Amino acid sequence: MRLQQLQPLRGMQAKPLKRLARPSWICPSCRPNGPSSRRWNSSAQTQEKPFYVTTPIFYVNAAPHIGHLYCTVLADVVKRWQQINGKTAYLCTGTDEHGMKIQRAAAKEGMDPKSFCDLNSDKFRSLTYDADISNDFFIRTTDPDHKDAVAQFWLQLKHALPRQLGLYKGTHEGWYCVSDECFYPDDLVRPGIVPQTGKKIMISVESENEVEWVKEETWFFPLTKYKDALLKFYDENPDWVKPANRMQEVRDWVENHLEDLSVTRPVSRLNWGVSDPEDPSQTIYVWVDALINYITKAGYGSKWRSATEDMGIWPADLQIIGKDILRFHAIYWPALLLALGLPPAKGILCHNHWTMSNRKMSKSLGNVVNPVFALQRWDVDPLRYFLMRNGNLTRDMSYSNDIIAAIYGKELQANIGNLFYRIAKPKSASGWSTKQAVEASNSGAFKNLDEVKTREEYAQFFSLEPFLARATDAVSKEMEDYNTSGAIREVFELLRETNRFITDTQPWVLAKQTGPLSPLLLNWTIHRSAEALRIAAILMQPVMPGKMKRLLDEMGVKPERRTTAHAHPGADDAYGTTNVTKSNHDRANKHLTLFPPMASGDVSDAEVLQRLKAHLGTRGAAKSKMNQMVELLAMEARMGEAQVAKLLETDLPVEQTPQDLK
Repeated sequence: MRLQQLQPLRGMQAKPLKRLARPSWICPSCRPNGPSSRRWNSSAQTQEKPFYVTTPIFYVNAAPHIGHLYCTVLADVVKRWQQINGKTAYLCTGTDEHGMKIQRAAAKEGMDPKSFCDLNSDKFRSLTYDADISNDFFIRTTDPDHKDAVAQFWLQLKHALPRQLGLYKGTHEGWYCVSDECFYPDDLVRPGIVPQTGKKIMISVESENEVEWVKEETWFFPLTKYKDALLKFYDENPDWVKPANRMQEVRDWVENHLEDLSVTRPVSRLNWGVSDPEDPSQTIYVWVDALINYITKAGYGSKWRSATEDMGIWPADLQIIGKDILRFHAIYWPALLLALGLPPAKGILCHNHWTMSNRKMSKSLGNVVNPVFALQRWDVDPLRYFLMRNGNLTRDMSYSNDIIAAIYGKELQANIGNLFYRIAKPKSASGWSTKQAVEASNSGAFKNLDEVKTREEYAQFFSLEPFLARATDAVSKEMEDYNTSGAIREVFELLRETNRFITDTQPWVLAKQTGPLSPLLLNWTIHRSAEALRIAAILMQPVMPGKMKRLLDEMGVKPERRTTAHAHPGADDAYGTTNVTKSNHDRANKHLTLFPPMASGDVSDAEVLQRLKAHLGTRGAAKSKMNQMVELLAMEARMGEAQVAKLLETDLPVEQTPQDLK
């Protein structure tokens, strides 16, 4: 069963893509800090060092893909999470623009390398804007300040180290991969065949990209001399790379495959890069050049050059990378830093790759996801939500429009959106408002319910309390491990239980009753539901900043009360809105709701409705699809999702299981 399926966009290709509006910021403390706005100086302040998170700088030989977007959104969520926890945080992203791949790609397009880089770098910069990424820095390796930092770092490697630990010149020959921009030892290459031509080639065992045998005079970094230092660093920081299996991969490589690193290329073969300041016949290896970007924006070369000085925001607290570049970041990069006495980053988060419906994305298969188009189709925050919900660190991830549609309908429209309208913006005849409920709480009126808390007939009115009490701590625990999927699952559980709570307590019935406890129970029900919604919205700000800002605005939550310190029951006593008439708010137009119908419109699923009507019990069949979805959520909270799916003989999309929807 697909809970919702959206028809394909019609005529999208014939129309120019709209420029996505970048939402305004959630709260003053969560605004991005421009590169030149304020710089950290630890000697002048007593606060802790700001949190510094980085993405890889993305190679501009091709357009952005969904993996680039996922990685950048993940870094943005991490940064925003730090901010709603009251910390200053910085995010650096950008583009890697030197190397053989760029030189060849530009030549293929008949362009000079710089013009080629300008064109493609702008695509990545635009993507960060369109996806509402709050980056403080967007670095390009062709920027003058970065090239100057590379030159200074290079000269330190040459002249500031003992002879046996510094750079040396020699002849290198081996298997070089242009696509991966690195050499591979003999035991990590094998024969391969080009499918289109049948040509026999040698390929990398790791990436399956073609390698070629080269022999050239280059400068070397004595990586083998740093083997013991690296292993000692890993021993002292066993959780430095997450997940743990990636940390083990790094150790295995250092123990079994470590070789001295060729760190230049002859300018006769590669001229697009940073030249050795003292040897113009050599171009600095693109990966040495690229890795230095992380300290360029932390002030290396312009404000400091050694660990005895104020290093600003370095070391990075977290560097987020894909599994294909783990070796460069977890072996080469710390070795280079340790050589100069500089501290490596505090941690590396290594994610897997995205597939299309569990199949590898490939241009030849026509299944490569264009992130710009995806943002147009699903809107910014829903796509961010999907990527963070379905992303994981242990296996490759599957991108599927069917799954996005199902998640959008069930978790965003029904679980968040419809709950918001039922509680915070009800129809005028409902007889309640969140403002009235909050005022009742502030007056101490709910103390009068103490005498009925232990009575079984009132149990449903207090069933939400354990979920309210644990939500923020549970989400925080998941975010400590950067497990966005787990954090979203905790918020989803809170909201699903809130939907069940409303279904069980029936505030619309309480509003019509005249018993002595009815008004009090009504305000209690609305207040506890509003608290759940408020807490959930605060916790979900890093994932869906635009939608959650709107939700919190419309609930009357003040900007300064949108931190995790306020994400606890009773932590905010000054929010709420009065009731409005139906003609004056967006319930009257479903296309203006928090999560409106997507693409070509709201497509009903008659089969889903028929099955639900047959099994929803004595409450009667709800008339609208949204009410059906709310009933489904209440059933799942009582019975468990797998049991409900079995009851309804549900056939979920092949890419997911009932466990995946939890």
